[in-house]
Amino acid sequence: MGRTWILDTDTKGTGAQMVPIEKIQDGSPPRAPVIVRPKPERPPAEKQPTPRRFKVIDVMSRRVLAEGADARTTVGVLRDARSIVDVGVYVWRPEADTWRMLSHREKSMLWEAAQARRR
Repeated sequence: MGRTWILDTDTKGTGAQMVPIEKIQDGSPPRAPVIVRPKPERPPAEKQPTPRRFKVIDVMSRRVLAEGADARTTVGVLRDARSIVDVGVYVWRPEADTWRMLSHREKSMLWEAAQARRR
């Protein structure tokens, strides 16, 4: 039968080492075992998603058509635009405290929703 090994933490600053259990039980008083339990996982704090805010700008005149608008209002503003390239659409990024221009794909998704409501 194989030997039983134990982690000896009773060293003097040199770190723990693995030793046979017989060496620990050589007549010295028994020590309390060291039990390490993993920390229980804490459930992530549930953050309420903040609604996105949009800014729509007419590209030709640089006039702000909507600022701080929700998605429904933004789709309504895009419904009145002649073409997708006539407007610039931005979304508010609170963590960076700035507006980010939507990609063409993102803007196309809003544009398609506006055209569906137009019909």
